[in-house]
Amino acid sequence: MLDNNHRVINYLRLSVTDRCNLRCIYCMPEKGIRFMPHSEILTYEEILHIVRLSIQKGIRKIRLTGGEPLVRKGFISFLERLSKIEGLEEITLTTNGVLLKSLAVDIKNCGISRINVSLDSLRPERFFRITGRDFFERVWEGLEEAEHVGFNPIKINVVAIKGVNDDEILDFASLTLNKPYHVRFIEIMPIGDKNIWTTEKFISAKEIHNRIQTLGILQPIGHNTLDGPAERYALEGAKGEVGFIGALSNHFCDNCNRLRLTADGHLKGCLFSDQETDIKTPLRDGKGDSHLLNLIMDTILNKPKDHGLLPYNPRKCVRQMNSIGG
Repeated sequence: MLDNNHRVINYLRLSVTDRCNLRCIYCMPEKGIRFMPHSEILTYEEILHIVRLSIQKGIRKIRLTGGEPLVRKGFISFLERLSKIEGLEEITLTTNGVLLKSLAVDIKNCGISRINVSLDSLRPERFFRITGRDFFERVWEGLEEAEHVGFNPIKINVVAIKGVNDDEILDFASLTLNKPYHVRFIEIMPIGDKNIWTTEKFISAKEIHNRIQTLGILQPIGHNTLDGPAERYALEGAKGEVGFIGALSNHFCDNCNRLRLTADGHLKGCLFSDQETDIKTPLRDGKGDSHLLNLIMDTILNKPKDHGLLPYNPRKCVRQMNSIGG
């Protein structure tokens, strides 16, 4: 389905929980976070219903997010049911990897073959400082298990923060030389009122790209219609690839194909917009599918033209990232 700016909207990022077992400095600080009561979170049955309706409006790809999706009870059985819905061409999962080692086989057996693992440092002591938890080895073992059971591709999401982990950019890029990993470098974004974003911590995708070019020639890789916003490249002779998501410095709004469904049942046309459509309330009030389909259609049609952010003086989105879906 096309929105009012002639973009094809076919990708839904779906948050199943606002809970997480890490406390990353740019997402969910250790203190001061109010978690949603369980009664406010969409049930799995409600999520599946909304997915089926979204397919009628052109959604073909689902990415499951959180918080951390693997912490929600019953997630694997939900994943089994989701994977059986007709009309979906791709289901992917973003996880912090802490629980991945024990669940990788079950996830793969549900028919999920593509995963993203969030990992912002290859150094255990720095991982602890960024996440607040001493779980680096668990995450690395989860990556190895995912590779062992045949996930392809395995994407690693790196939020690049100047003065925090930007000295590891070449280390992450070098992983792709010998591993079939797709490493995605993501600009830190001003999400939530407790976010650490400052201009001093911001490093642009272009600067990251330029640093990686010191390792060798970066060959561009093409997109397909269900891809996300990453600009994709491969170092010469590499088994994997690198990508750059420049949400602030290199707006990709003209090609954005995504909606987001928050854990408490609100549809968002843009990550940075505070404009939301409440789907949960009419669903629980017994409104018919035609009413819900109209709400989904209106959200698609009125998807913001752009996020309106400037790279060096952005406003902050009110919601915390864990409540929107990473």
